Amino acid sequence: MFIIGVLCYFDTFSPIYRQSRVGRLKKTFNLIKFRTMYVNAPSVATHIASASYITPFGFFLRKSKLDELPQLWNVLIGDMSLVGPRPSLINQEELINEREKRGVYSVRPGITGLAQINKIDMSTPQLLAEIDSKMIREFNTIVYFKYIFYTLIGQGFGDRIKK
Repeated sequence: MFIIGVLCYFDTFSPIYRQSRVGRLKKTFNLIKFRTMYVNAPSVATHIASASYITPFGFFLRKSKLDELPQLWNVLIGDMSLVGPRPSLINQEELINEREKRGVYSVRPGITGLAQINKIDMSTPQLLAEIDSKMIREFNTIVYFKYIFYTLIGQGFGDRIKK
């Protein structure tokens, strides 16, 4: 993480990115990631953001999912879990409403989950909320480690970027 942080520093001169996200019980928290976009980039969901805002090193970090490593701090302090629904941005009202209807906010958000390994992102809020709800209903220890394993071997994809 130190080496990636140094490389991110030379890429953007601001290696760590913090963003308010919606967590368990709809409480907001600061998600921590390696910065993959230029400092002046808008704070929008990845599927909306233009690829022109992503740095060259940022493309690599997103594709390899290494930009997510600082979220281990969020896991350590209890804001997140390794596995759970990805936390939404505070301005993604449709997704927040769909998740609230389905009880998704009863659990901690995660770094990876069923939606991520099945290539479902925040561009389809209703489907994402349904998949998150399904994951919560069917959750057990075996599934937890299965999702981690699938993520580590590259199941799913990095963030979908608008071309």
